[in-house]
Amino acid sequence: MSPLMHNAAFRKLGLDYIYVPFRVKKEDLKETVGSLRTLYVRGFNVTIPHKVAIIPFLDKLDSMAEKISAVNTVVNDGGVLIGYNTDATGFLKAMKEKGVEARGKNIIVLGAGGAARAISFILAQEGANLIIMNRTKDKAKEQAIKISQIFQREINALPLNRENLKKALEKANILVNTTSVGMSPNANETLVDSRLIKPSLVVFDIVYNPIKTRLLREAEKAGAQTISGVEMLVWQGALAFEKWTGLKAPVRLMWEEAVKALTKA
Repeated sequence: MSPLMHNAAFRKLGLDYIYVPFRVKKEDLKETVGSLRTLYVRGFNVTIPHKVAIIPFLDKLDSMAEKISAVNTVVNDGGVLIGYNTDATGFLKAMKEKGVEARGKNIIVLGAGGAARAISFILAQEGANLIIMNRTKDKAKEQAIKISQIFQREINALPLNRENLKKALEKANILVNTTSVGMSPNANETLVDSRLIKPSLVVFDIVYNPIKTRLLREAEKAGAQTISGVEMLVWQGALAFEKWTGLKAPVRLMWEEAVKALTKA
């Protein structure tokens, strides 16, 4: 989705930029980053599996990227490479744009991968009460301990199963799915069905293909507010765009391009 969103935005603002995707092998990462620096490429995004591995090849990290220990956006400032994490800030922006605040809320984060780490960090920074749930409890616990130490607040970790979910959802205000469950082509899968969801819950599924996942359909059935992963996708892109160009991103246009492509998929 990123080339479609960014190139549409560049055209709209009349910028002489182009966004192109490159597949980079793990063993070529250092050389690739060095080449992008030497060519003074203005900036680039980083995706799985390089978000952590790229850090030693950068010159600086902003405070959020440093805390999360993961980078998805790099700015080349005259040969100085600065790493950012717009996954975290994009998630938060998407939530706030829908009128949802994190401070003081009881939030369940499903999953303990890279996206979960970014999201959990920024929610803890915002003052949320977090429970991280993952099928492998040790991974969830490791994240919870790290976040607890940084923000000096208790973060709970639980094994992801129906019994724990049911109990946690009784007091939850927001549920965030960061796992790949429900992603196309397995669009009929969900970790949570409507029987566990109350109307006052906000459900944010960061999966964006399909646009409306089974989890979001179940949440709508229960009368809950929903936020699609497309919102996070667009906002993390828009924030990267602004760091590269110094201009306000045409967010609506980027959203339209993403939705158009996903509808055809």
